Amino acid sequence: MIEEKFDAIVVGAGMGGNAAALTMAERGLKVLQLERGEYSGSKNVQGAILYADMLEKLIPDFREDAPLERHLVEQRFWIMDERSHTGLHYRSDDFNEEKPNRYTIIRAQFDKWFSQKVREAGATVLCETTVTELLQDSHGRVVGVRTDRDGGEIHADVVVLAEGVNGVLGTGAGIRELPKSDKVALAVKEMHFLSRETIDARFNLKGDEGVVIEAVGTISRGMTGMGFIYSNKECISLGIGCLVADFQRTGETPYGLLEGFKRHPSVAPLIEGSEVKEYSAHLIPEGGYKAIPQLCGEGWVVVGDAAQLNNAIHREGSNLAMTSGRIAAEAICLIKSRNDPMTAKNLSLYKKMLNDSFVIKDLKKYKDMPAVLHTHSQNFFLTYPQLFSKAMQDYVRVDGTPKLEKEKLMLNSFIKARSWSGLFSDALRIARAWR
Repeated sequence: MIEEKFDAIVVGAGMGGNAAALTMAERGLKVLQLERGEYSGSKNVQGAILYADMLEKLIPDFREDAPLERHLVEQRFWIMDERSHTGLHYRSDDFNEEKPNRYTIIRAQFDKWFSQKVREAGATVLCETTVTELLQDSHGRVVGVRTDRDGGEIHADVVVLAEGVNGVLGTGAGIRELPKSDKVALAVKEMHFLSRETIDARFNLKGDEGVVIEAVGTISRGMTGMGFIYSNKECISLGIGCLVADFQRTGETPYGLLEGFKRHPSVAPLIEGSEVKEYSAHLIPEGGYKAIPQLCGEGWVVVGDAAQLNNAIHREGSNLAMTSGRIAAEAICLIKSRNDPMTAKNLSLYKKMLNDSFVIKDLKKYKDMPAVLHTHSQNFFLTYPQLFSKAMQDYVRVDGTPKLEKEKLMLNSFIKARSWSGLFSDALRIARAWR
């Protein structure tokens, strides 16, 4: 039993939790971090993208020893139908800079390294410890946590909830609701192992250069979703995710979508001959700005995925988690330095600071986009990808048909599928939601 009282307890050792614990420990607070896994990252086998700027604010010299895979020099975006893809990509040698902007990482390795930095900063980190409930006093103020250890009540001035999108502590205490199924995506991933030379050849890479491919279209079978491929040093992270509500509505299965994605003619050659060693599933917050729950209250704050802080349009999650964790910690440290209590009023400083950051500004910009894409998923994820593919094939195929006639046929195919009013409405919806 831990009888001492802490300045802060952080529940969870993902990106947001580690950022919060590190920041508070470095500033002299007495911090306890609790993680139910065997070690930080033990539940994460998937590959991911790391945004350097956000980590640099926490650990300026992280490049010296962090377990990084490849720095990204190329971004590809595919619109797919059953047999082809229409692609847009950007590649620049400018990304071969001294301090690259983005990296691919293996979360199990990276999170373990990140957690060690938290320990080195002075925080107490307990793994294989499940927090079963939040402790509240007679006034409903959070004063600590109860764990599955013997005599597992631990007290603190403030609790940072970094428990992930499906965490039950906040909901069990009645301070936030579980996100609805149309606000959460289920993504499945596989790690395909190949030699480094093979990956370099297939993706046109050299050294530690990397590529990320993001794909939408018929691969999600009319559901709101996306596929993705990340190149690591000796493996490829490949996966697909869709809204949980769409899986419920259609009866489609995540592994069924993944198998279809892997067999696609544009994808299969990239992973041919690979050995699959790891498979994982992960819930991702997709509700955007309008799904953000209450961020703070009497004795508690919530960060990262638990706060629905994920920019689905730009596929940014880890950077928002790290930033929210850091900002929450900075607010707590400032309140502590004033010897003020961790009341909801004082902790609202975290919300104000977060509102002033890029996190909320970006999410607010796209506040209407999740609803638009979900409501009209058949059009944006099925009809239009098929139309784009047919139009591109007609454009590049030389068969003696006059170009003017081809252009008319392309236009008529769009009008037949959506009508003039439908095309205008779809364009207007996207334009309004993109503001």
